[in-house]
Amino acid sequence: MKINSYLTFGGNCREAMSFYKNCLGGDLKFQTLADSPQMAGLPNVYKRYIVHATLIKDNLVLMASDLPSEQSLIKGNAIALMLHCNSKSEIEEYYEKLSAGGLKDQPLARTYWGALAGNLIDKFGNHWMLHFQENPE
Repeated sequence: MKINSYLTFGGNCREAMSFYKNCLGGDLKFQTLADSPQMAGLPNVYKRYIVHATLIKDNLVLMASDLPSEQSLIKGNAIALMLHCNSKSEIEEYYEKLSAGGLKDQPLARTYWGALAGNLIDKFGNHWMLHFQENPE
């Protein structure tokens, strides 16, 4: 079994996923509502909405879509994206890029178990936890 992260946006999915690609790298693909058979009978304003986006880099799979404006999007703090990094330079780079325009909730710092970790809320309101363990057990 495998679990992937799936984010929902209120019309800015393309912008957000492009930001994540810029921060993390990888291969990004979009499917718009205009490309979907669901578009028949819907107002043209919906053509720009993303039905499905996928960002893939190594073991990272981040998926997303737009929520139609009639529905209310509620961002909460019950879920965070946990990013396990492979090096000190990688965690520092990703922390700086992902926090741009957002909130550095907990700056990168050494933990009592010897890891380097930090938390942030990106400019789209998503919570991220970053972790690097130099000598994982």
